[in-house]
Amino acid sequence: MLTSGVIYNVQANDLIIDDRMSDDLHSRLGLEWRLFTDQVMGGISSGQLTTDSYKDRKCLRMQGDVSTENNGGFVQIALSLSKLKHFDASAFSGIEIEIAGNNELYNLHLRTSGLWLPWQSYRASFWASEEWQKIRIPFSDFESYKTTQKFRQDKIKRIGLVAIGREFRADLCLASIKFYT
Repeated sequence: MLTSGVIYNVQANDLIIDDRMSDDLHSRLGLEWRLFTDQVMGGISSGQLTTDSYKDRKCLRMQGDVSTENNGGFVQIALSLSKLKHFDASAFSGIEIEIAGNNELYNLHLRTSGLWLPWQSYRASFWASEEWQKIRIPFSDFESYKTTQKFRQDKIKRIGLVAIGREFRADLCLASIKFYT
């Protein structure tokens, strides 16, 4: 499902996952963002994850070249949400991201503790314009990918921002990400 950018107010019950208050790759939860590419499966996509500033906002920046050669096709930044088995997000309605990019289509992927294969996920797509925008994606908008398991928001293991599925230059900046009520 494709989601458009709309600005929302912060609610007291929201849970900030990352707001780029750190100067390194650690999130507000204390866990570290990591970069993954299809090279783990023999693809040739390449990328990098850096801390940066874009239009006067501190951000994480994912840049790279997505290639579909050798059955590849993704560059991803991902964050585990808990040192334990999973994170319970059942008190929340969805995920809000504040992003800017290069006018390309990206995905937000969720993995739960019930998924076993690395290509399985729950996915939603969004456009990343050159201007900062806040996008809210309700949990109900996430679609199952290569799994028959029902999405369990009480069992979220990892969040990923992904450039995927076609040849293009990825350039995505993330200023904040949170669960919203």
